[in-house]
Amino acid sequence: MDERVSMDKLREFFRQLPDQNIIQITLSNTRDAEKASKVKLRPVLIRGRMCFQETLYRGAQVFHRNLEREELEERLTGYMEGLFRQAQISCACLEASVLVSRKGAVSIKSKKRRDAEPQNLPDMSHDRSKRYILPEGEPVDFLVSLGVQTPQGKVVRAKYDKFRQINRYLEFIEDVLEKLPADRTIRIVDFGCGKSYLTFGMYYYLNRLQGRDIRVTGLDLKADVIDRCSQLAKELHYDGLCFRQGDISDYEDAEKVDMVVSLHACDKATDYALEKAVKWGADVILAVPCCQHELNGQIRCPELAPILRYGVIRERMAALITDALRADLLEEKGYDVQILEFIDMEHTPKNLMIRAVKPAAMRPMGFRAAEHEGLKRAMEFLHVNPALKELLYEEDDR
Repeated sequence: MDERVSMDKLREFFRQLPDQNIIQITLSNTRDAEKASKVKLRPVLIRGRMCFQETLYRGAQVFHRNLEREELEERLTGYMEGLFRQAQISCACLEASVLVSRKGAVSIKSKKRRDAEPQNLPDMSHDRSKRYILPEGEPVDFLVSLGVQTPQGKVVRAKYDKFRQINRYLEFIEDVLEKLPADRTIRIVDFGCGKSYLTFGMYYYLNRLQGRDIRVTGLDLKADVIDRCSQLAKELHYDGLCFRQGDISDYEDAEKVDMVVSLHACDKATDYALEKAVKWGADVILAVPCCQHELNGQIRCPELAPILRYGVIRERMAALITDALRADLLEEKGYDVQILEFIDMEHTPKNLMIRAVKPAAMRPMGFRAAEHEGLKRAMEFLHVNPALKELLYEEDDR
């Protein structure tokens, strides 16, 4: 069904949605990214009472709020009147989309689900379980082979944090899926892949679940790790996944690379990975830096001396400043950059991800010039010269 409706009729449509057993609602195509770029809503049970959890995305920040059933109608209508132009609605009984034109015309497209069975009802438990991309209880070949799951699909207790980390990582990839080419082979390089839990997860998600044609190269210094990963990829018939031994700084690839991943590459190894991603023109960069020691020995700032005299504070501030400057330098090179929490701090202090994507349109040159001057002043204030700056601009300095 496709019909033009008034805002009052849209409000009535939203009012009746809970009776259709909502699975998820996604609001997108924002009119004002500074207020929100996207909103997701899903049902949750909190102490036996049904609510709707709202997740609002604003720049690098994510905000959560729980709505009563009675609030949902007003919230959705308000968003569509003033902020978003598109709503994608998935329910147990129907699929629908709402579109608002630039002139304010509202249309609803909906169709009944053919597979509308009780098993399609969403899991609304908020207190215990989470809906994962790789759900609990369903065996996944690489998770079984890596010892994260039993052959029956049960998550091994000692590996539950790793299971959560893999799923969180796949959520980040899901968010940038539209930035990757759909009409040709996707080329991905994973620097410092290690035991490759996340590399195998990325391949499984993109190739097996999304049906994308991909080639992934994992690189690591340890020969024994590369041998084990290569053997596992062969056993699983992951034909587009290969592993090579080598150093990030020496790695060369003549082909177009669409996405570069660098998870826990130590100190300046992250900078080499980011530099190569920029010079390849990668559309997506995902980096979780580790052991950011470089600026710890460089920072000289009399104004901050009373704070930086504490060793552990200096170390943590240096790590945060390093990653902030990396993000700024990527912005200078034309990327849209966010710094996001990868996993909970309780599991590891190395929990920040730098996510950079190429925008659809380039920014005005004047904007970049102002950004460059601000970044230059910040580095002069701290008396630092980060490795990534040298790598990205070394040819300009010759």
